[in-house]
Amino acid sequence: MRLPAPLTGLARLLRRLYLPVLPSTRAVALMVAAAPLGLIVAVLAPALWALGPAFAGAVMVLVLVDGLLAGRVSQARIIAPSRAEVGEPLAITILARAGGQSKITAALGLDTRLAAEGIAQIALSPADNGQWSATLTLAPLRRGPGMIDHLWLRWTGPFGLGARHLSHRHDIAVAVVPNLAPLRAPAMQAYLRESEMGLIARRQIGEGSLFETMVEFQPGMERRRIDWKVSARHAHLHAKQYETERNNQIVFALDCSQSMCEPVAGAPRIDRAVTAALSTAWVALKGGDKVALFGFAARIDLATPFVSETRAFHRLQEAAATLDYTTREANFTLAFATLGARLARRSLIVVFSDFADPTSAALMIEGVARLTRRHKVLFVTLTDIELEAMAAAAPTTTQALAMAVSAGTLLRQRALALLRLRNLGVEVIEAHHSAINTRLIDAYLAIKAKGGIG
Repeated sequence: MRLPAPLTGLARLLRRLYLPVLPSTRAVALMVAAAPLGLIVAVLAPALWALGPAFAGAVMVLVLVDGLLAGRVSQARIIAPSRAEVGEPLAITILARAGGQSKITAALGLDTRLAAEGIAQIALSPADNGQWSATLTLAPLRRGPGMIDHLWLRWTGPFGLGARHLSHRHDIAVAVVPNLAPLRAPAMQAYLRESEMGLIARRQIGEGSLFETMVEFQPGMERRRIDWKVSARHAHLHAKQYETERNNQIVFALDCSQSMCEPVAGAPRIDRAVTAALSTAWVALKGGDKVALFGFAARIDLATPFVSETRAFHRLQEAAATLDYTTREANFTLAFATLGARLARRSLIVVFSDFADPTSAALMIEGVARLTRRHKVLFVTLTDIELEAMAAAAPTTTQALAMAVSAGTLLRQRALALLRLRNLGVEVIEAHHSAINTRLIDAYLAIKAKGGIG
């Protein structure tokens, strides 16, 4: 609320006297409410016109006295973690040392990655020994470097008429990294343990690509593993046993263009893709493979070296946090040509992408076709739940009918593009955002068990 001219002049005078006391909202409301009463008194009893200025002066004195009784805040600081995951709770604690205040309100100036409006407010609660504190819980919206750059404190006296302010400049950096909460979930941990045991069991029944030994054929083994020449020599069935592949190169290629920055169920597609990529990367590192990240849009945004140990996993998480959101279109030709030139041996390339029109889909398919000549390619995309909802909606109006027809056309074009990828030998995963992690891990483990990478 903008202060009237007399109150603004008084505030300037108080600042010059080094008494930064301002009228609170309650004081302003009191003055505004008293103005019509003063006018009525002046009209009905002109001799009492001085009551109006006297009342205003009394309120000003009360504002000044109340502000002085409010005391001072001698210390204020912010406690915040240096890292936070996108979409997960971020607790920021505000501490202040003061005495005599009836109410203290804090406001933080934040990066828009941490709060949508760039500001967050909270009321502090008193504790012992003149300490005031509050914990503000935020949910970071986007990956990248976030800053807490300012703290404002405002407190009033016992009457709530005089308000004082304190402004502190801060430079607290909070790195917003990809969300790995799905990887830490108990259900996912149990799933990963079962998958690991499954790999051990598969090795016993003879899957993989690296020959290990010759064993007697047992019920349950695959018949294609039987070595007929050895069996004929020994007059008994023998089968080849293979060792599961290790030390493979896995590259997660992340499309950061405009289509991947569109939200699905409240989160950008690229964030969900990064979470799925890092979850599968953790499984790959546990399985003895090497992992690298590759991000692109109109140009190459990220190209990490291969990581081969789980203790270096944090490097992948920090590198993924630098992938920015953009409104540019993807240059698939440049991206896939650069990626192909970087890889000296056959690798598994997991491409996360989406397409909004047939032209971009054709360019993407052409680039993927070049990669399939030397590498195993796995294409991952999220189900477009918005398009499916539009196509399935009842055409109650002409506009709804037009939207349903358009959505159906786009879905058919999408299905055709995915079919063309499958015809190239590319494994395609199109899944709901809630199932993308497990679907991708399943696909990786299946490819690895069959020896389809090396």
